[in-house]
Amino acid sequence: NQGIISSILLLPIYSKLVSTQRAASTLTPPKPPDSEFIGFHSVTVRTLVRMPEKHIPPKIERFEDFEVHLRGSLNPNKTLALLLDYDGTLAPIADHPDKTIMSIAIETILNKLAKNPNIFLAIISGRALDDIKNKIGINGITYAGNHGLEIESADNSRHDYRLSEEILENYNRLVKDLQENAVKNNAWVEDKRISLSFHYRAVPVNMKAAVKQEATRIIEKHGYTANAAHEAIEAKPPVVWNKGEASVFLLKEQFGEDWSKKVNVVFVGDDTTDEDAMQKLQGVGKSFRISSDPEMKTFADFRLTSQDLVGDLLSWISNTYENEE
Repeated sequence: NQGIISSILLLPIYSKLVSTQRAASTLTPPKPPDSEFIGFHSVTVRTLVRMPEKHIPPKIERFEDFEVHLRGSLNPNKTLALLLDYDGTLAPIADHPDKTIMSIAIETILNKLAKNPNIFLAIISGRALDDIKNKIGINGITYAGNHGLEIESADNSRHDYRLSEEILENYNRLVKDLQENAVKNNAWVEDKRISLSFHYRAVPVNMKAAVKQEATRIIEKHGYTANAAHEAIEAKPPVVWNKGEASVFLLKEQFGEDWSKKVNVVFVGDDTTDEDAMQKLQGVGKSFRISSDPEMKTFADFRLTSQDLVGDLLSWISNTYENEE
């Protein structure tokens, strides 16, 4: 008989999330330890686990493709957890974040989905929490800003990731360093108080490489992680928390530890930071990556060939949950 090989998975230690009541419009530090903490999660370890892998997914390029690829994949007798990015997903990328706007069609269908009692709607964005709330403008849904570091649930309760004083001090030094040494030739810093975006879209083409290199160097010098975005670099704090961790947290908070048995899950995003959620949800939900690149490898289940198809996807979901009540 073959022996049984047991393995122990050592989990990285996470900083705890702290729940606070709704804060004022300005970002305030989380409450001290008298608040409710979310601790470690138990994990069942198995010897054989199929790890998520990136692949070239099937493409969806017209409305009819949703029926072809997704028919029967959403059980309308189960609640749907619909998790959506904003920039490049619900709204086209603009030359400045302030200029992004949802189409009337997207805004209409999103409001309709938000009112459906069988749909849990959450927006998970790299924008600051107040910023993304203002952009969407729908009450009674869940918002996650700063890649999930700031979360406000539908009942207005807050669940902010607790960053150490050292990280916050490094962040302030990082912003100052970028402002003094990298903000040139039309580059600029979008300061989101705990993370930032360094934008170089308007930098002359022949200068972009040098500007990106310098900004990346400064970001990493201060201990922050530099992630590529659309004509920008996202600087995120050095903690194990991202859109993937935030997505799972939201699902557990809303539906319990066995959420994957209770709900259908759909995630839609267009950027590298959305891959964290697509990786976490691979095999337990349906995720869609927006990209025109046919050779792009992703953790997503499907590739939407253009941002315009997001409206079609939301309409298809709405029809599914209306027709099968």
